[in-house]
Amino acid sequence: MTTLRIKDAAVLLGVSDDTVRRWIDAGALTAEKDEAGRKVIAGEQLAEFARDQAAAPPDPLGIASSARNRMVGLVTDVTVDGVMAEVQLQCGPFTIVSLMSRQSAEQLGLAPGKLAVAVVKATTVIVETSGGTS
Repeated sequence: MTTLRIKDAAVLLGVSDDTVRRWIDAGALTAEKDEAGRKVIAGEQLAEFARDQAAAPPDPLGIASSARNRMVGLVTDVTVDGVMAEVQLQCGPFTIVSLMSRQSAEQLGLAPGKLAVAVVKATTVIVETSGGTS
């Protein structure tokens, strides 16, 4: 069974160590002590907690879509070169980069500071781990 120290759980959840400790004290998360006496959280429980707590920001577009991988973000950079544009969005802790035509970027009015939604529809998703079977 995979376990995570409080500091590692905090990084994964995007909160402080103290917030994770408060959740443990409130009973929202359960911690055990490892062989070294440090508090750890079972990876399976942390995954369930992360899923239950996940709340996407409101979609500013308010449109229906079959795509489930929609991330609201703020445009942070637009680089235009000839007929192409590179658009960077900051979606929470993640930077999403999109390559599109210059015309599309202009028609959408993409510029730093504009609120946008990144929609990812892919047939290939690569999953990586540190290895091993634990």
